[in-house]
Amino acid sequence: MGTAAPPDNDSSPNSATALVEPGAEDGVAVDAGAHSELTPIQRKRLEEREKLRTSPFDAVTSFFMAVILFLGVFVFMLFVIWLTMRMPERVKPIEPIIENAAGRADNAEGFERDFEPPGAEEVEELMEPTLQDTIEAVTEAVSSVAASLDTMNTNATASTSGTGKGDSRPPGPEGEGEDIVPRFERWQLNFTSKGLKPYAQQLDFYKIELGSLGGGVQGVDYATNLATRPKSRHNNDSKGEKRLYFMWATASPLKQFDIQLLTQAGINTGGRQILKFIPKDLENRLARTELDYAISKGHKSVTEIAKTVFMSKPAGSGYAFEVTEQRYRKGK
Repeated sequence: MGTAAPPDNDSSPNSATALVEPGAEDGVAVDAGAHSELTPIQRKRLEEREKLRTSPFDAVTSFFMAVILFLGVFVFMLFVIWLTMRMPERVKPIEPIIENAAGRADNAEGFERDFEPPGAEEVEELMEPTLQDTIEAVTEAVSSVAASLDTMNTNATASTSGTGKGDSRPPGPEGEGEDIVPRFERWQLNFTSKGLKPYAQQLDFYKIELGSLGGGVQGVDYATNLATRPKSRHNNDSKGEKRLYFMWATASPLKQFDIQLLTQAGINTGGRQILKFIPKDLENRLARTELDYAISKGHKSVTEIAKTVFMSKPAGSGYAFEVTEQRYRKGK
């Protein structure tokens, strides 16, 4: 019997040869016949990678966080809008429309601007008769049924009447200017209210002061802060008051509201005029509103306006005057 030779390790079918791929990281051996086993470093990296994967819990949590953030920003923006609407509106200053109205004062109304001195005959009519003229007139009155003292009974020489044609300026304080109807004659302010407090709130919003003048009292009494607790003040120098004011031209229930508000402020109104004093900025806004309305109707200047009626109406969180009627002057 022959001797069996030991099997060759290199050709044995039961042996596995470990092959190392060139360039393999960390010298990891790859099994040629099966999947290679993970090294501790690879296993650690795989575990860390699994930890970084997004789980369903993380996805749901992120969704709810995004919704909450969106709702928070949305509610904050609504709060900012509400807060800005509650803030008092800042009114931009309006460039004033300056009117220089002409007036004839005490001059006689006429159709031209011709100021000639009166004639000698007109001067005599204004002179006091002398003592001699008076005695002659009395003597003549005794001897006649009817007698009168006229310019023919004096020693003045009659010449001719003056040729003055009067003053063509409209009524008002004397002054040179445009031929316009002054605002205090041209404007009419109307208010509507269902009660005393809403009416007082309108006056306070426009910063209109109520006043009482005359009745044997020197100066003007004013009432302010009308909607809450009316306060009064007195001004002895009525000539120093330069604001535009309005008086009641017709009977109105609102006039009784003015009297009540003045009385609450401790101001006596018996036999006195009730006035509304308009602040300068409100006067400028009324003038601008009036002119804009006239321009929309084809009238480019206030010289064409004869009458403008304003009505106080709610606007936003306050009030505003609107033109409800406007009449125009006829061309000369």
